[in-house]
Amino acid sequence: MSNIPATLVQLADLLNGNAGLVRRGRFVELEFMLQIGDEAHYLNIDHGKLTAITPAPLLMRPWRFAIRIQADAWLQFCQAMPRPGYHDLFAMCKLGVASVEGDIHPLMANLRYFQEILALARLELGEAAHGS
Repeated sequence: MSNIPATLVQLADLLNGNAGLVRRGRFVELEFMLQIGDEAHYLNIDHGKLTAITPAPLLMRPWRFAIRIQADAWLQFCQAMPRPGYHDLFAMCKLGVASVEGDIHPLMANLRYFQEILALARLELGEAAHGS
């Protein structure tokens, strides 16, 4: 995982180590793209576990849906207490600083699971920013 940001590696460790969250996503088997600013990665979910992170772009690589968040919006989202509008993926979409595209059915059918994955990033980055 040499080209994978440490935050995503830590996110995988936090997700895979959270038995309740893995159980919540036990029916999720897909690959989606997470793009923060200019950096995009394919995340492979297999029965609730994050099994692979692959840097993008890869020509003709399929994904079910993509979550794209502007870099500054991501930093706002990852604050321990985000400003209004930066606390949730769909709130950021409403502000125009994030978007979701592709087949959103699996995202919506497992919305709490995916929201909690993003919240893990908030916990990880929030702790790092506060020196915990």
